[in-house]
Amino acid sequence: MKTSTKVILGALGAATAVNCVRAAKFKPEERETAPMPAENCNVDRAVEHISGAIQIPTISYPDLDMVDWSQFEKFHAFLDESYPLIAKNLEKEVISKASLLYRWKGTDPTLDPIALLAHQDVVPISEGTEQDWEHPPFSGYVDNEYIWGRGAMDMKNHLICVMEAVETLLEEGYQPTRDVYLCFGHDEEVVASANSGAAAVAQVLKERGVHLDSVIDEGGAILPVNIKGLINGFIVGIGVAEKGYADFEITVEAKGGHSSQPPKHSGLGELAKVIRDLENNQFEAEMLPFIKNLFDKIGRRVCYPAKLVTCNLKLLNPVIKEILKLIPPGASLIRTTTGVTMAQGSPAANVLPQKSSIVVNFRGMPGSSTADIEEHIHKVVRNKNIKVKCLKSKEPSATSPTDTRAFAALEKITTSDYPEAIVAPYLVMGGTDAYHYEPVCENIYRYSPFIAETKLLLCTHGTNERLPINTVEAAVVFFKRYIKELASD
Repeated sequence: MKTSTKVILGALGAATAVNCVRAAKFKPEERETAPMPAENCNVDRAVEHISGAIQIPTISYPDLDMVDWSQFEKFHAFLDESYPLIAKNLEKEVISKASLLYRWKGTDPTLDPIALLAHQDVVPISEGTEQDWEHPPFSGYVDNEYIWGRGAMDMKNHLICVMEAVETLLEEGYQPTRDVYLCFGHDEEVVASANSGAAAVAQVLKERGVHLDSVIDEGGAILPVNIKGLINGFIVGIGVAEKGYADFEITVEAKGGHSSQPPKHSGLGELAKVIRDLENNQFEAEMLPFIKNLFDKIGRRVCYPAKLVTCNLKLLNPVIKEILKLIPPGASLIRTTTGVTMAQGSPAANVLPQKSSIVVNFRGMPGSSTADIEEHIHKVVRNKNIKVKCLKSKEPSATSPTDTRAFAALEKITTSDYPEAIVAPYLVMGGTDAYHYEPVCENIYRYSPFIAETKLLLCTHGTNERLPINTVEAAVVFFKRYIKELASD
């Protein structure tokens, strides 16, 4: 054997040995996972109240004239009747059209309060799909396994479990040290609403000089992950940021005329080039620090031989980024997304369009802006005669820190029930009410303590939305523990 071959084989052997040692040391960080004291929970009552809440169709619409405000009044009355101790002991205000603000006074007014968020509204049922439901969408039907109906997963389950936790703590005589606010918006499902109830609630708090210690809202969840030979357990994503939202209308004008004498490219043909330019020139991808943290924590939990790869994540970041760009859910974690969603041309089949337009939905990464998106459109589209108009937008949220008492509490409470769970910061793709509270809080987290299997997540906003009954008790217990951990200084 030639000397050079021996050297190469020796080097490969040494590298393999080093990598094996690195993989053996690439272990999860040590953490306290001691069980927490048991908590009481009236599961039957909670299930009954989730069902009752679903039966009140608190549907929000961008057009306020379409909203049936009597349903929100009915829902408020339902909460008062269902939770008499909350009605008696907490201050309640109706803010804006129908948002609710509860204040549970603590014993030390000098401490910053905590806030638990939820929204009362739900999305409408898509026209023509009513008969596709196994049980009517506003029946709140309960069988041996699920609670069925619109809002079961998004998010009357979350709201009711918060109320159950507070009511149970009041029954047990618990008194918080810090003030506890319950903030329930009425139009979260209206993206970038100009009349946001959550924004109005946050403004009221700001005007009163309230600075919140922490906020928890919907966002992440407990995701079961079972890939044979690789990983088996739960990934708990704590949303520390959410993407922005922007709808842009892009228009091309043309001569128009009779379709019997068309030009080489009609207005729609020119618009097709615009679409291709946008889709072929995506935004730059970036692995934000907390996304790297997420992959690091997952990498430490995978089995051999996969760990021989994941222990080199820092070196492999460029490769991982390229792979993620090929997978839509992965790409949305690392770049501003471009989605062409609507198109409009001529009003008749035999008329060439004089004005052709598309609507493109962008979801901006933290650190970017709506102005950046508009600049990108003009940069990548070769047709410089397009007209660009922003129809609606909201900026990406700030990124909350992970070295806070609130984040530590979320991890402690979750791992007490799921000791092997991977708890990591996460980027929320959709929007929540939480970002409205940035003027009064820096520590904003998005997490719903429900086990969410993929098949159920796909039903959110869709047909046969339903909540597993066996997730209810753990959620109520979670919120009880969360309040005790953060409001008992």
